[in-house]
Amino acid sequence: MSTRVRSAAAVLFAASALLLAGCASGSPAPDASENGTSPTGPVETVPAQQAEAVWLDGGRLIGVVTWGSSSCVPQAGEVAASGQKITVSLSDPAADSDGEQRPCTADLAPRATAFGVPEGVDPRQDVEIELSYAGETTSLELDGEDELTGAPGSSTDYAPSAAWFGDDTGIVLLTWGSSTCTPQVDAVEESDTAITVSFTPNEGVCTMDMVPRLTMLSVTGHDDDRVLTLVGDNLDGTVRILG
Repeated sequence: MSTRVRSAAAVLFAASALLLAGCASGSPAPDASENGTSPTGPVETVPAQQAEAVWLDGGRLIGVVTWGSSSCVPQAGEVAASGQKITVSLSDPAADSDGEQRPCTADLAPRATAFGVPEGVDPRQDVEIELSYAGETTSLELDGEDELTGAPGSSTDYAPSAAWFGDDTGIVLLTWGSSTCTPQVDAVEESDTAITVSFTPNEGVCTMDMVPRLTMLSVTGHDDDRVLTLVGDNLDGTVRILG
């Protein structure tokens, strides 16, 4: 059995999911100096046409992957649906409480924004998403999945979930917990049967809220037979990867 190990540097980006229509928008922005890049004003973003959509939380949530500054994850605005068509807008983080523009690192990384799927949408059927972001509007197609059993609008069971993106070399991982203590990936180890993600425990003071947190993982490629194994930081368990 072959085994490949990646350090934490191979993890594209880890951040709290700022959403369910911006539910965690008050979370502090990461310190731009921590990853060696200086904070800036507006930074480059990839056109909305290159965004991707994935199912999360059994079909209760959709994650939209965009590319831009890793420290300024877009927030979801109003979400509406007509049949199997969902309309949603994303916007970059607003200014802070003092009216100052939030500093954004000048890197270019995948970020995921999650929003709740409106009631009446069937996750087992194909969905069209009309996405507005950065002055552009584009249409994303999201295939239905028979195994999605979570009813949109229903309460979550707070179980982790994951989905492939980016030509099946990236994974969006959803976990639930404190908005101020997001998962910190220590290493990603790949074998023929599993992708094992080890987490470093958070040692700081954590708020007592419970929000969705999205972590972006980079791997060598897609394999339907592999599962995601989580180790550490009270996240231990296995997760089936959709897509």
